[in-house]
Amino acid sequence: MHTLGLLVLQVQDSASAPPAGGDIAQILAQTGPLNLAVFLILVLFSIASWAIVLVKTLSYRRVERQSQTFLEVFRKSQKFSEVQAVCPTLPDSPLVGIFQAGYAELNAQFRLTSGQASPGSPAPRPMLKSLDAVDRALIRASTTEINKLEGRLGFLATTASITPFIGLFGTVVGIMITFNRIAVQGSTNLTVVGPGISEALIATAAGLFAAIPAVYFYNHLTHRVKDLSALMDDFSLEFLNIAERNFT
Repeated sequence: MHTLGLLVLQVQDSASAPPAGGDIAQILAQTGPLNLAVFLILVLFSIASWAIVLVKTLSYRRVERQSQTFLEVFRKSQKFSEVQAVCPTLPDSPLVGIFQAGYAELNAQFRLTSGQASPGSPAPRPMLKSLDAVDRALIRASTTEINKLEGRLGFLATTASITPFIGLFGTVVGIMITFNRIAVQGSTNLTVVGPGISEALIATAAGLFAAIPAVYFYNHLTHRVKDLSALMDDFSLEFLNIAERNFT
């Protein structure tokens, strides 16, 4: 009973004592230069990723809002020239770039058609020489707009894939240093092993902290790009239908 009482008192003393080196700042203060460099690299990856997420989120909101406005104008207008006049006020919408590419191709073909009319005869009805050429112009413009929307998303994918390995590298190095300390001091006491292990594991934690949000937002933003790509495809088909109905 006396021995059991002593054990209980020791457990209570250890539980009431403040954990030494438990604060992250204290761990970083004791971290070696290599592990500290790994940690700083992961922090930079994380900051850059969050900056891209913020910029892209705000950008996609403007794109979606202006695209809806453009579609309303496009469907209410009677002439393409009326839509062209509104385009400068909606610069963030990818539909503007697609429309302008198709409109430019239409005008180029109309000029060729009007140039074939005989002098003094009434102006002929505008006719398309090739609807496929208009389709190709719309496809090229769609590809350009999608590339703009996907800009910098690759960095999120890179962060999601590479930061866990950088953190793992820091952990492996930290554990190697810990084993070296054990060999030098000839002791496996927790006071010898504990600080080294905490220094090693903080690199893995930092890698996961950078990677997990990057994975989530990469998938989320990529899904929004796919939605906008589908919107552009629908608009291209709508544009082609109007051109075919009125100019062929």
